[in-house]
Amino acid sequence: MSTKFLSIADMDQYRFCQLGINDLDEILAIEEAVYTHPWTRGNFLDSFYDHHDAWGIRDRQENLVAYFFLMPVVDEFHLLTFAVDAQKQKFGYAHIMLKKMLQIAQERNFLSIMLEVRVSNVRAIAIYRRFGFLEIGRRKAYYPAHEGQREDAIVMRIEAQ
Repeated sequence: MSTKFLSIADMDQYRFCQLGINDLDEILAIEEAVYTHPWTRGNFLDSFYDHHDAWGIRDRQENLVAYFFLMPVVDEFHLLTFAVDAQKQKFGYAHIMLKKMLQIAQERNFLSIMLEVRVSNVRAIAIYRRFGFLEIGRRKAYYPAHEGQREDAIVMRIEAQ
């Protein structure tokens, strides 16, 4: 089975959109399907109420395919959560969404985008590194893990300007 990657020409089949509370059920469906410790409805509501940037990609049928939430912190965006629907992974959506994040940061004159990622999420780490994010630190026992354990986070950053 070959993997088909999206090209710029394919983007006429999809559209970027800002997300709001009305999109929450779709966001949660993706979040809960792809993460072992997903954000809760309350986490997303807090982010919406705090006016964090929430963006997604919808397909021609208006189904949400991917999303991210960015929180402005002084002159840097903090990537809070980012997911691609499990059925749509490995098609290039992550790269397209990362380009959109960088575009937003540049348009608003933010200097960088920072994120934390679980050390066990090797696929995401590889995607971030390929895109140009650099590891700048670690947070010990940052994430909840199985059976009451904790997992370290890798802190990564990319310059936007």
